[in-house]
Amino acid sequence: MPSSPDSRSEVLVEQQGPALAVTFNRPRQRNAMTWAMYDGLYQACERADADDDVRVLVLRGAGEDAFVAGTDIRQFADFTGGADGVEYEKKITRVLDRLEDVNVPTVAAIRGYCVGAGLAIAAVCDLRLATPDARFGIPIARTLGNCLSMPTYALLLHHLGPARTLDLLLNATFYSGREAHAAGFVAESTEDLDAAVQQTVDRLAGHAPLTMWATKEAIRRLRRGRADGDDIVSRVYGSDDFRAAVQAFTAKQPTTWTGQ
Repeated sequence: MPSSPDSRSEVLVEQQGPALAVTFNRPRQRNAMTWAMYDGLYQACERADADDDVRVLVLRGAGEDAFVAGTDIRQFADFTGGADGVEYEKKITRVLDRLEDVNVPTVAAIRGYCVGAGLAIAAVCDLRLATPDARFGIPIARTLGNCLSMPTYALLLHHLGPARTLDLLLNATFYSGREAHAAGFVAESTEDLDAAVQQTVDRLAGHAPLTMWATKEAIRRLRRGRADGDDIVSRVYGSDDFRAAVQAFTAKQPTTWTGQ
């Protein structure tokens, strides 16, 4: 059932056709993440996996200025030592892993600043669409003087390679949406972001759910150092969808995907 999100909430979650739309809703703070927002994102991932009507998960930021401009610095005010940093990075990794583990395709729609934790959130999504003037960066070397967790460093290396990751972090460089697209990080750079997101949702909603799940699961495992995949192959080839699609293709008929 479609939801009626409370505009006062820091994370808005709404069913929009086949998509579950998540909006980070602190535009005056450039959607900087609070602990409650991280919890809200985690719960949205749970909802996406529990609802068979959800075929795509879309993340965006409220307003025109930012997707997510990192973690709200006030969240660090009570830190007293290194142990607090370790716990913080573990919390972030837990949320990023949950987002990466969502069964359906995930799409980050990015305009404005995509910074720090915002860049990490976008990086674990399957597809990133951005305006040409979007701004990607992790300028902690000249701002907070903190660091990232090993899983987040590995995530950046996976997407950008060592040279760009070092440039991003050591030089505190910002990449535009156009530059991020040229680097292969952004799937599409477009002025009409909303239209591009809708086209992507429509396309993904028409594709075989199990094929997309298998692709996501295989890439997740390989990125995390696993190479086993017989269970993936068995599930897809043993599915009702595969058998029905073979018959439909032979008969030159369209296939109705069920995800089973």
